[in-house]
Amino acid sequence: MGILGNLSVNQLDSFNSEGFLVLDSFASPEEIQEMRSQMDDLLHQFDGSSSSIFSTRNQQQSTDDYFFESAEKISFFFEEKAFGDDGLLKQPKELSINKVGHALHEIDPVFKKFSHSDKISGLLLSLGYKRPVIIQSMYIFKQPGIGGEVVPHQDNSFLRTEPPSCTGLWLALEDATIVNGCLWAIPGSHKNGLVRKFIRDKDGVHFDHPSPSYDIKEFVPLEVKAGSFVVIHGDLVHQSFENNSPSSRHAFSLHAVDTDRCSWIKDNWIQRKVDPEPLYVS
Repeated sequence: MGILGNLSVNQLDSFNSEGFLVLDSFASPEEIQEMRSQMDDLLHQFDGSSSSIFSTRNQQQSTDDYFFESAEKISFFFEEKAFGDDGLLKQPKELSINKVGHALHEIDPVFKKFSHSDKISGLLLSLGYKRPVIIQSMYIFKQPGIGGEVVPHQDNSFLRTEPPSCTGLWLALEDATIVNGCLWAIPGSHKNGLVRKFIRDKDGVHFDHPSPSYDIKEFVPLEVKAGSFVVIHGDLVHQSFENNSPSSRHAFSLHAVDTDRCSWIKDNWIQRKVDPEPLYVS
C-alpha cells in the first residue's frame, strides 16, 4: 500500500489562503520526549571546541566554514548573547546553544525516524510533492533570557529550487507563546512572491536585495501547544522575537523541497557533496 496524503480539503484551502497551517497534536508526547532526550545526549557529548555563533541579523559576518559544512553534519551554534566580554560562556553550554543543524534528519536515528515517517511523507504528498527530500533540519532552543530574534524572512530565500518548492515544517517541542518567542506570520504574504535571495559565491554569502520594511501590525502570533506542527509556505513572511522570559521554546524544524522537475539552484548556501535521500517517489 502506498503513502496516502493526510490533509483534508479544508486544511489545504486554509494553507493556500493563509500560507501556513497549524496541525494540533501532530507529534505524540512520547515522540517529543524521545527527541528532547536525544538532544540532551547530543549536547552532553558536545565538548564546545567546534562550534559557531548563529545570527539572523549578521548572517554574512557570522557565516564561516563550520556553517557551510553543517549541511551534511550535526553542528552546534551558540547564541550571540551567550558569551561575556572575556569570550567565555556566561552559563552552561546547554543554556547557551541557539540551534543544532543541519543534518539531524539524516545522521541521528531518532530525528531521522520522525523526519522520514509516513505522516511527514503523507503531508508532503497532500501538498503535491512528487519526489520530496528534507534538505535541512534544525533543533532550535530559543533559550530563556537570551534566545535571539529571527528577523522577517521567507524560506525560499535560503533554499531555492527552480521552480520554487520549499516548505517549512516546524514542530513545537514545548508550548510556544508570545512570551517565550513563538512564530509570527503575515497571513497571505506568500501570494506576493519571493522578495530577495540569499546567495553563496566566492566571497561568501549575501542577499541580492535589502530586506523590505514590514508593518508589525500585519503579523499574527502562532501560539501553539507542544506537539503542534506548523506548515509554512516557502514564500510566507514570518519571524520570531527574542525570548526574554525564563522559559525556553524548543522546536524541531525541517525544510522540504521537491526534486521532481525542480532543479537545486547552484548558488544556494547548501552545496552538498551527496544528494539527499528522497522520502518517496510518487
